[in-house]
Amino acid sequence: MTLSLFDQFMSPTYFGIPLMALALTLPWILYPTPSTRWLNNRLVTLQGWFLNRFTQQLLLPLSLGGHKWAALLTSLMIFLITLNMLGLLPYTFTPTTQLSLNMGLAVPLWLATVIIGMRNQPTAALGHLLPEGTPTPLIPVLIIIETISLFIRPLALGVRLTANLTAGHLLIQLIATAAFVLLPVMPTVAILTAAVLFLLTLLEVAVAMIQAYVFVLLLSLYLQENV
Repeated sequence: MTLSLFDQFMSPTYFGIPLMALALTLPWILYPTPSTRWLNNRLVTLQGWFLNRFTQQLLLPLSLGGHKWAALLTSLMIFLITLNMLGLLPYTFTPTTQLSLNMGLAVPLWLATVIIGMRNQPTAALGHLLPEGTPTPLIPVLIIIETISLFIRPLALGVRLTANLTAGHLLIQLIATAAFVLLPVMPTVAILTAAVLFLLTLLEVAVAMIQAYVFVLLLSLYLQENV
């Protein structure tokens, strides 16, 4: 039986038990925990350096009020990168290809930034719905447009991450299938196709990291508007 191209995105089950929670929990075990020793090993030192550098870059445009979100945004970044990278391994499942998971991450965090803005500075938060200097006849239309764009933000966050990872996985599967089919018929073309597959895999590694960074960066920008 020929499997569908989208079967790889189905949530895995074992004896009827969904394994989504297991796929979300296990990546945390891969990271070493810092010890109480004065000198750590190279892996822990490299991990700490990366987290420090990323946190500094993330908090650069934020005011002091947004620094409270440092631990949350950094943890989310590491979590998304881990899930995206592990999904590129053979016989693995990528939870971030599920729109429900991405929306479950995007909507509460976006809503938290909106609530913070409405609580701390309601005038400025509502002022984003109407640009300064708008002609009077355009005021109702612009308010409607800006309100729609505000509510589209979490949808754009979730769909962007899902679409990029899904498209990459489909391209890898299609090219790998083509290389496998062409190998007995046209070996030279199959080798060239395999080379393209290798380059595409490197591109997908970059996409997996960039999309996680873009997800967190946009959340930090939404937070900056409301802090």
